[in-house]
Amino acid sequence: MFPKLFGTRAGDMAIDLGTANTLVYMKGRGIVINEPSVVAILDAGGTRRVLEVGEEANRMIGRTPGNIRAIRPMRTGVIGDFEVAEEMLKHFIRKAYRRRLLVHPRMIVSVPSGATKVERRAIKDAADAAGASKVYLIEEPMAAAIGAGLPVTEPSGSMIVDIGGGTTGIAILSLGGIVNSRTLNVAGYRLDEVISAYIRRAHNVAVGETTAERIKIEIGSALRPRNGTGRTAEVKGFDLFRGVPRALEITEREIAECLAEPVGAIIEGVKQTLEQIAPELSADISDRGIVLTGGGALLGNLDTTLHLSTGLQVRIAEDPLTCGAIGAGRVLEEHEVLSDFLQD
Repeated sequence: MFPKLFGTRAGDMAIDLGTANTLVYMKGRGIVINEPSVVAILDAGGTRRVLEVGEEANRMIGRTPGNIRAIRPMRTGVIGDFEVAEEMLKHFIRKAYRRRLLVHPRMIVSVPSGATKVERRAIKDAADAAGASKVYLIEEPMAAAIGAGLPVTEPSGSMIVDIGGGTTGIAILSLGGIVNSRTLNVAGYRLDEVISAYIRRAHNVAVGETTAERIKIEIGSALRPRNGTGRTAEVKGFDLFRGVPRALEITEREIAECLAEPVGAIIEGVKQTLEQIAPELSADISDRGIVLTGGGALLGNLDTTLHLSTGLQVRIAEDPLTCGAIGAGRVLEEHEVLSDFLQD
């Protein structure tokens, strides 16, 4: 329960701490930070020093010398490297405050619904160490649902599928709570890994994660083209047989076929969640359908594939990439009404 004495003030913030991107929402200002959750670390003499954070660090992925690593401190939605996550948060807080020091905002931070007590504690501890005066948690599917405009406080069921970089959160919501949920470790980065592995296996060409992500964005699809090979994309990588750089053309059909397994896992997760709810909630969702949020919602034809598999109407939220931050920000702005969604 969010204490009524919280009385959010200007400068307090809500943070969508994602595996792929971190978004910071400040009271009265909206989203002020939207950058990759990447930190470039210099290893020198057994000590680690932060070189860059966010966009600058992301540009270094796959291009660093041996003593510099561009790493993601978040793994499947939770902290994988505590010290680096703390430094990343400190950087984003300073940037949000335009480099002013000695600021101690109160924070709302989103967490996967399947996060353990230890993982939740780690997120709170990292935010505390980064300078927060008080930290509250909100579950990612709830934040995304609020940001997508779903009527989560009403006595009727709503369903959200939030596909981020590291995890997919599937949840049924009603009366301000999560009735049923599951978290899958199949999301945006898993799609990139599958694409990279396919190109290596089928074409003997190694590509980096940035290239795999670009292919996913340009021609990625959850459905095979009805006719022919569909769209194409040029791919540049390293020929493993010849030992030289090589360019090749990849088709939409190839990518759709290699993504069938992870897409199928998400669809199966949705079906399993639906099977475990009461008939009354099933009727509500039959009327309202499913809402997709997160960057993975933008995979081509995913909404159509999910509709064909479940028979339910499926829609993509208006701005799926920012729903989590917008939802947490709404709780920050309207704490007197929405405070019950927070966990101390």
